[in-house]
Amino acid sequence: MDTQNDKALLRQDARVIGLVGLAHGTSHFYHLILAALFPWLKPAFNLSYAELAMLMTVFFVVSGIGQAMAGFVVDKVGARRVLFFGISMLGVSALLLSAANSYATLMLGALVAGVGNSIFHPADYTILNQRVSKARLAHGFSVHGISGNIGWAASPLFLTAIAAAGSWRTALLCASVLPFAVLAILFVQRDAIRPEPIVQHAEKQQGGTLDFLKLPSVWMCFAFFFLTALALGGIQSFASTGLVKLYGMTLTLATSSYTAYMLASAGGMLLGGFLGAGAKNHDRTVAAAFTVAAILALLLSAAVLPAWCAFLLMGLIGFFSGIAGPSRDLMIRAAAPKNATGRVYGVVYSGLDSGLALGPPIFGLMMDANQPSWVFIGIAVFQFMAIATAVGVGGSTRAMRLKSA
Repeated sequence: MDTQNDKALLRQDARVIGLVGLAHGTSHFYHLILAALFPWLKPAFNLSYAELAMLMTVFFVVSGIGQAMAGFVVDKVGARRVLFFGISMLGVSALLLSAANSYATLMLGALVAGVGNSIFHPADYTILNQRVSKARLAHGFSVHGISGNIGWAASPLFLTAIAAAGSWRTALLCASVLPFAVLAILFVQRDAIRPEPIVQHAEKQQGGTLDFLKLPSVWMCFAFFFLTALALGGIQSFASTGLVKLYGMTLTLATSSYTAYMLASAGGMLLGGFLGAGAKNHDRTVAAAFTVAAILALLLSAAVLPAWCAFLLMGLIGFFSGIAGPSRDLMIRAAAPKNATGRVYGVVYSGLDSGLALGPPIFGLMMDANQPSWVFIGIAVFQFMAIATAVGVGGSTRAMRLKSA
C-alpha cells in the first residue's frame, strides 16, 4: 500500500514539475525573441544598436518592477491565475511585434512581453513549494532551471531559422503559437497546479503584508541574485567576443564555448538537485560551487592556456554555476516567511532582471576599452561578492531556526 502511495506521489510530483518547467521554458524562450531578430529588425526599421538595446532594457526593467509586484498578487489570488495571465501576455506580445510598423510599436511589444515575463518566478516557485513533496523539491528546482536553459537555447535557433527562410514577421507569428499552446496544456492539467486555499486573515496572524521586507535575509537574497545576474549578463553578452580577442580563436569556437557553458550549466543543475536534496545548509553548497566557478573565470582571464582549454573552462564555469542553482532556490525557500512565498520570490527575483539589465552596459564599457580580460575578471568578482551574500542568508536562516527551536 505504501508502495502504491509512493508511486502516486511520484507521478503527481513529476506532473507538477513538468508543467511548471514547460511554462518556465516558454518564459526564457521569450527573453530572446527580439535579440535573435536584431539582424532583421535593424534594417527593417533603420535602427541603431542603441535603439535595439533599449528594447531589451525596457523588457527587463518592466519585468523586474512587475516581478516584485506579481509576488503580492500571487499570494492574494493564487499562482495559477497569475501564471495563466503571464503566458497569455507573452503570446499577445509576439502578435503585437509581428504586426509592428514603427519603433513605438516594437517598444510596446517589448513592454507587454516584460509584463508577461514578470510573473513566472513568483508563480512557478509558489506552485512548486505548494504542490511538490519536500523530498523532490530540489529536483523540481533543478528541472525548473534546466527548462529555462532549454528555452534560451531554442529561441535563437527557432527564430533565426524561420526568419532566414521567410521573414521576421513570420518568425514572430510562429513564436506566438508557443505560449498559447502551453496555456492550453496547463488549462487541461489545471487541477495539478491548483493553488492552496487562501488563508483569510493570515496577514494579521503572521504580520503585515510588507513585514517580510524588514528581514535582512530577503535583501541579501535580492543582492545575491543581482550580483549573479551581473555576472551572467557579462557571459551572455560578451563572453564570445571576449574569447575571440583574448585567445585569437574563431568566432565559431567562441560561440561553441558559450554553448558549452549553457549545456554544462544544465548538467550542473541536474547534479545540484541531488546535492540540494541531501543538504540542510544550502548556502555552503552555493558558496563552494561559486568559488570554483570564480577561480576558473580568473584563470580564463589570464589567457595563459591554449584556445581549446578556454572551451573546457567555459564548460566548467557553467557546470559549477549550475550546481548552485537548486541550492540557491532552496536557500530562498528557507528564508521566506510562511504565507509570503510569492512576495519573497517576486522581490528576490527582481534582482535577476535588474542585474541582466545593468550587466551588459557595464561589460560593454570594458570591451569598448579594449580590455576583454576585464570581462572575465568582472564575472569572477561578481561571483565572489555573491558568495558573501549567500553566506549571509544562510547564517541569518540558521539563527532564525535556533531562535524558534
